[in-house]
Amino acid sequence: MTKDANVERASRLDTTALSDAMDRLGIAGQCLGIKPLDRGMRLAGRAFTIRYGPSGKPSGTVGDYIDDVPVGDVVVLDNGGREHATVWGDILTYVASRRGLGGTVIDGACRDTHLALELGYPMFSRSYSMRTGKDRVQVEAMGGPVNIGEARCEAGDILRGDADGVVVIPRAHEEEVLAVAEEIDATEQRIRDAVKSGLTLVEARAQHGYHTLQTRKK
Repeated sequence: MTKDANVERASRLDTTALSDAMDRLGIAGQCLGIKPLDRGMRLAGRAFTIRYGPSGKPSGTVGDYIDDVPVGDVVVLDNGGREHATVWGDILTYVASRRGLGGTVIDGACRDTHLALELGYPMFSRSYSMRTGKDRVQVEAMGGPVNIGEARCEAGDILRGDADGVVVIPRAHEEEVLAVAEEIDATEQRIRDAVKSGLTLVEARAQHGYHTLQTRKK
């Protein structure tokens, strides 16, 4: 499989640097309220999107899509923030881990969390519960835009997740977001190095423009 250079770049950056970069550029990409099952979990990959809605009668499927997700991609499930009906469990975790997917992000709840923790499969969600989504929700659309924690995500966008949460990097802006985030990351390292060499934090921050790193440019 050919490596995706921009996914590789994103994987080397923290969500904090990416979030600051998007603030500077005026791009809303922070997935608010979406957290990892374990703070050691990390993910970086392109989005495979699915949107859910309330179940009809007869009930539609919760989705048999997992074998179609490209290796390395992140499954992004928009369940409208519902926490009473899960859309991901142990069978999906097992298959996704076995196939080498990049992880799963859910605006809603997952279940069978023990297996994701055991396998170290990157799982980011609003919450978790034991209650199935079968006969409660159904797939409405695949491959279209979804909402994850108030951030728009389209198929092919880059998702980056770490201990602080998840950000969506829109495909149309990924080059500039990554470039600015790399600049911010390098600047913060220079501040740490300056403190290590003997400067006070106030001096180091002033020298490297810390307080305007994320300020939106006019």
